[in-house]
Amino acid sequence: MSFSKGTVSIARTLEPIKGGGWRFADTKRARSRRLVKLQASVLRLLADYRDAQVRERNPGNGDVAAADLIFVNSSGNPLNERNLVQRNFQVILERAKLPRIRLYDLRHTAATLALAAGVPAKVVSELLGHASVAFTLDTYSHVLPHMHEAAAAQVEALLFALPPKKRAARKTKRATEHIPKDEQKMKSSSK
Repeated sequence: MSFSKGTVSIARTLEPIKGGGWRFADTKRARSRRLVKLQASVLRLLADYRDAQVRERNPGNGDVAAADLIFVNSSGNPLNERNLVQRNFQVILERAKLPRIRLYDLRHTAATLALAAGVPAKVVSELLGHASVAFTLDTYSHVLPHMHEAAAAQVEALLFALPPKKRAARKTKRATEHIPKDEQKMKSSSK
């Protein structure tokens, strides 16, 4: 994690060891190793959390290797995902009156929101560490249909370089083309 650059580096995974404990391991694919840019608001929250954690951490607690982790349990060791979900995540969802979802669903939500906001699929694919943009598009194609109309309008505006007022007038004209002329006159005179 680099607070100065505003990035988090995804370079390793954390895996449990049979019989207890944990270790760092390589990611499944080289493509999974990536740098993710964080929003300023997220960075502020993480910095505050880290500062509180440093004040509360007992240097004798936890594994030395866990000292660089941002999220640890009260013993200073890595969080157990199942405990996190049951003790915290599901409780937060209940309090917010949201449906029960898996923690992993937040990843899908973030990707869906990014695509809906117009973030290029290539960028979303890289952020998620997908092997290809084709996989991302296949997985999140349900987000794209409603974007077709906006895309068509953007291309039309680019091709025909219509000022916004003329585009609005053209839309109104198209919307009223099916209405007989005498009804159009009646509607315009009643305004």
